[in-house]
Amino acid sequence: MYNLPNLLTISRIVVIPAIFLSVYITSMWWAIIAAVLFIIASITDYFDGYLARARGETSALGRLLDPIADKLLVTSALVVLLAKPGMVEYKISFIPVIVILCREILVSGLREFLREVNVGLPVTRLAKWKTGFQMTALSMMLLKGVWYWGGIGEVLLWVAGVLTFVTGYQYFQKSLDYICETEKCAKVPPMPKLLQNKIPAKKKNAAKKKAPLKKKRAVVKKKSPAGN
Repeated sequence: MYNLPNLLTISRIVVIPAIFLSVYITSMWWAIIAAVLFIIASITDYFDGYLARARGETSALGRLLDPIADKLLVTSALVVLLAKPGMVEYKISFIPVIVILCREILVSGLREFLREVNVGLPVTRLAKWKTGFQMTALSMMLLKGVWYWGGIGEVLLWVAGVLTFVTGYQYFQKSLDYICETEKCAKVPPMPKLLQNKIPAKKKNAAKKKAPLKKKRAVVKKKSPAGN
C-alpha cells in the first residue's frame, strides 16, 4: 500500500502546510521555499501515475488520494494568492482564482454523483492543458516579489481560468446528458409488446389497400390513348 507512487501522492498533501505558512512568513527565502515545494509537488502529479502504471503498483489508495491531493494542493496555493497581500497585481485577477475554486468543487460533486451510478468522467486532453497552465501560473505567482516571473504568472492564470471554465462546462454538460437520458427513460416507458405487434399489421393492411388503386390507375392510363 505504501509504495513509491502512493508516497509521492502523499507528499503533495504533506507540503501544503509549508506552502500555506508563506501567508504568515513573508520573507523572501520562505517564498522561494514555498514555491519550490509547490513546483516539486506539481511534478510528482505526473510521476506518481506514470510509476504506478510502469511498475504495476496501481492501488485503491492511490486512486483515492490522487485527485484529493491535486485539489488540496491547488486550493491551498489559490488561498495563498487571496490571503497574501501583493500576490495579485490587479483585483480583476481574482476572477480566474474564483473560477478555478468553483470548478474544483463542481467537478468533485459531479464525480461523486456519477460514481454512485457507475458512470465515469474521464479526463480530457483540454483538462490536461488546463492543469499545465494552472500549475505553471501558480508556481510563478508564488515567486512574485522575488523575480519578474510573477507578472507572467498572472497572465497565465487568466489562460488557466478560461480553460478551467471551458472544461468545467464540458464535464457539466456530460452530466446533464446522462441525467436527461435517465429522465426520458423514466418518463417515457417502453412500448408494450401488444402495441408493437399491432402496428406492423396495420401498415401491411394499408399497403395492400393502396396497391389495387395503383393498378387501376395504370390501366386507365393505358386505355386513354386508344380512346383518342
